[in-house]
Amino acid sequence: MNLFKAIENLESQKQVKAFLTDLCTPKEIESLIERWEVAKLLSSKKYTYREIANKLGASTTTVTRVARFLFSETNNGYKSVLKKYGK
Repeated sequence: MNLFKAIENLESQKQVKAFLTDLCTPKEIESLIERWEVAKLLSSKKYTYREIANKLGASTTTVTRVARFLFSETNNGYKSVLKKYGK
């Protein structure tokens, strides 16, 4: 089973948390959480990149990287989840 299929088949938030905790280091999970928070703030269009970096303690490089995937790349991963959950 490939990784994406395994994630797709998780049935609860508890399972997702347990799987990611086993799969990732604590630092990797922190980075994923930080990127998600950056994406939510960027999508609100209420803050500058620097304000987001300061608010979250993220680097401006991270904010810029998330912005690129949110606004310029064609994957639409962030956009689809933000739209689905209204974040």
